[in-house]
Amino acid sequence: GGGGFVEDRLGIGDDGAQAQQHNHRQEPLHRHNYNRPVGSEEHKAAAPSQGRVFVLTVSDTRTDANDTSGAAICESLKAGGHHVAGKAIEKDEPRRVAELVRQQAAIGDVDAIITTGGTGLTSRDSTFEAIDALLSKRLPGFGELFRMLSYQDIGSAAMMSRACAGTIGKVVVISLPGSEAAVRLAMTKLVMPELTHLVQQA
Repeated sequence: GGGGFVEDRLGIGDDGAQAQQHNHRQEPLHRHNYNRPVGSEEHKAAAPSQGRVFVLTVSDTRTDANDTSGAAICESLKAGGHHVAGKAIEKDEPRRVAELVRQQAAIGDVDAIITTGGTGLTSRDSTFEAIDALLSKRLPGFGELFRMLSYQDIGSAAMMSRACAGTIGKVVVISLPGSEAAVRLAMTKLVMPELTHLVQQA
C-alpha cells in the first residue's frame, strides 16, 4: 500500500501497535524488503515493452548537425526498442520550452518526454524552471541518483547539475544535462532500466 512505510520501519504503524499489544502471538510480522519497492518486479513485468518518447534539445547553439546529446538519447531509445515520436531543438527560452513540453504532454500519443540541456546555473540555463513549473508530480530520486553517479565521474562539480524528472499528468518527463557524456550516463544507468516501469506507473 501507499502508507505506513516509515511507520512500519519504526514499529509505530498498525502492525507495530498490534505486535506490542499481542506480543504472545507466534506468527512473524510481515517485513518489507527495503532494497526494492514492494512489487517492483511485478510492475516491470506488467509494463509496456516499448514507449513513445519525444526528445527535446534545449540549446542556443545546437543544430541537427551537431546535436550529439539529442542523437545519443534517440540512439539509446531505439536500441532499447522504444519509438522516437518526435525530436526538436529549441533555444533556451523558458516560455517556448514550457509551451512545447506542455503541447507534447497534451497530445495523448506520447508516453514520455526527454529533454537535454539548460539544467546548469548560467543565466541562460532555464530548463529546470520551465519544466519544474509544469510537473504535477516530482521524482526527486532521479536527480539525487544522477548527481551521485556524476560525482563518481566529475567530483563535486556534480552538484551544479539540476537534472530532474517527474510527470505531467500521465506523461513522464525527464530533463538531462546538455553534455553528451552526462546524457549517456543517465540513459544507461537510470532511464533505460526504468523507462517502461515509469511509464506503467504514470
